[in-house]
Amino acid sequence: MPEIDLTDADVIRNPFAAYGRVREETALARLRVPGLDPWWVLTRHEQARAMLSDPRFEIRADSFMRPDVPDDCLPYMRTMSEMNGPEHARMRKLVAPAFTPRRAADFRPRIESIVEGLLDTVEAHADDGTVDLLPNFTRPLPMDVICEWVGVPEEDRPRWRAYGATVAASAGPDFAKAIPGIMDGAKAAIARRRTEPGDDLLADLIAAQAEDGDRLTDAEMVTLVWHLVMAGQTPANLIANAVLAVLTHPDQLETLREDPDLMPGAVEELMRWCGPTLLSIPRYAREDTELCGTRIRAGEAVVASIAAANRDPRAFSDPESLDITRPKGEAAHLGFAHGPHFCLGASIARVQTQVALTTLLRRYPRLTLASEPEELRAPDPGTWRLTALPVTLTP
Repeated sequence: MPEIDLTDADVIRNPFAAYGRVREETALARLRVPGLDPWWVLTRHEQARAMLSDPRFEIRADSFMRPDVPDDCLPYMRTMSEMNGPEHARMRKLVAPAFTPRRAADFRPRIESIVEGLLDTVEAHADDGTVDLLPNFTRPLPMDVICEWVGVPEEDRPRWRAYGATVAASAGPDFAKAIPGIMDGAKAAIARRRTEPGDDLLADLIAAQAEDGDRLTDAEMVTLVWHLVMAGQTPANLIANAVLAVLTHPDQLETLREDPDLMPGAVEELMRWCGPTLLSIPRYAREDTELCGTRIRAGEAVVASIAAANRDPRAFSDPESLDITRPKGEAAHLGFAHGPHFCLGASIARVQTQVALTTLLRRYPRLTLASEPEELRAPDPGTWRLTALPVTLTP
């Protein structure tokens, strides 16, 4: 049985190639994770997609980091990502209307305003026209959008930006320290929205009611805000990866400049080709079962290699090429997962990425990379991301 070692320098340097070699040998392999028993990993699109929607495999709370936080925060730490079956279905049904593509589209003008304001600030940080977009644009953008979406007051947003940066780093004592502030801020925002009308996520959630009268509690809404803060950092890495991708593929950049209406499809292709998620959240077998002709014992962990599945030649034509005009009839990428745990915020992430790229390329038609691409990649076996994104603006 082929094995992939997450400490292997080749896997860290180029996971797409490393997982791809295994994919062409087998649909199911072993994954060696430091400090843990080996996991099973699915490498092909069809099998990965099927597992992600298979009720025989469930997500567990121990799949997630549990930093040392105050006891009063613990009730809000268990998010929808850790729920399964009827419990997950109930929550999903109640919150889904607030996360539809239409609601994301309605929110687009406010995202456009946030992006324009951030780019004004970017110019102020430029040194002879050169600036790092990561700390000045892609990292603060998701948290600014979340603050607008949940109604965080302007005076509190710098603090929330700091929370977002800490959560995105996902490590260290500051992570645990940020959590009480996020919880307190969420409680205050919910209390304020209950007495003041508004047009945002919390207003939608407060109004949400099932046919049987079921509603979200305040505690469940606080948990959802915490979930957004964690999962909502994805666009920071996606946008940075996308900017690097188009700047290093001038033919694709030119095509996109000539026809900005291609942007929605371009974002889907960029998510497929250089999305930040390399591995799915692990699922655990609820019982002895079989995958790809191999026995999986109850309790064993299985993950989908998103990096391999999204470049599977069985699902995509010429999958190693970035093609923003890729035909719509091909398979759907797994960058936002699949099945019951499909990313709740996918629509807002898509709109956010579309607006960021559209505005950046419009304002800076001669935008160029100010460093060698290979110098910018973070050595992270779990997330495809950058350590910096220096560019020359040239309006």
